[in-house]
Amino acid sequence: MSGTEDLLVEADRLAVELDRADPPTVLDVRWRLTGPPGRDDYAVAHLPGAVFVDLDTELCGPPGAAGRHPLPDPAALQAALRAAGVRAGHPVVVYDGGDGMAAARAWWTLRWAGHRDVRLLHGGFPAWLAAGLPTTTAVPTPAAGDVEVRPGALPVLDAGRAAALAAADEGVLLDVRAAPRFRGETEPIDPVAGHVPGAVNVPAPGYVTDGRFPGDDVLRERFAAAGVAADRPVGAYCGSGVTAAQAVLALHLAGRPDAALYVGSWSNWVADPSRPVATGE
Repeated sequence: MSGTEDLLVEADRLAVELDRADPPTVLDVRWRLTGPPGRDDYAVAHLPGAVFVDLDTELCGPPGAAGRHPLPDPAALQAALRAAGVRAGHPVVVYDGGDGMAAARAWWTLRWAGHRDVRLLHGGFPAWLAAGLPTTTAVPTPAAGDVEVRPGALPVLDAGRAAALAAADEGVLLDVRAAPRFRGETEPIDPVAGHVPGAVNVPAPGYVTDGRFPGDDVLRERFAAAGVAADRPVGAYCGSGVTAAQAVLALHLAGRPDAALYVGSWSNWVADPSRPVATGE
């Protein structure tokens, strides 16, 4: 398979795979930053065989100084994934409500945990519906999985490494929040507005539209315009490491599987008042 096929799956292709004797494990990770929980959407309709996994409580650790969506405890993550039927070496497909952010964070978390065969349903649940494919309200009882969580399979930045990457001429740290948040003109969630000094602003619409990614060449061009080059280390952050996980997925599509995620992101950065804050362009 191509690199894209290793990372994304279209709805019609997934439908074929789900008809096989041993289909991929499908995880519904629909989530909203505010508003009704994704589990409510799952109860209304979901892909046949899909198991709901909660981003906030099962794929992330509890919020605090490490950020609003910090790394999960490995043992707790392993228990949640096994309860969802995730098996060692068996393919997993994740999907969300269509913007691709929660699914990308789920993809990243499983890959970070050492489970390599993970793909994102391109376009999420709306793409499945648009293809006229069946949904269900039946809640499956999957056989317990045997996945082994081995943290560290994808690179992670803490605050110190993020600062060093942003300050280094040979590296680039991407801030993928909306431009007004980057410039410090507004901050609707975290207590301090601004950005990590030296970071480069590449708002998410620059590399993804309604949860769908452009071609690999287009992604490479867009990231190159922000200073991303083959010989420069690259990392990404956002408010709490969800949107930035989608940026890391986009960087993988663009040929940068070494891209690092600052998981704690801005919510971790501003938890320490001694860290510098930049504003403006």
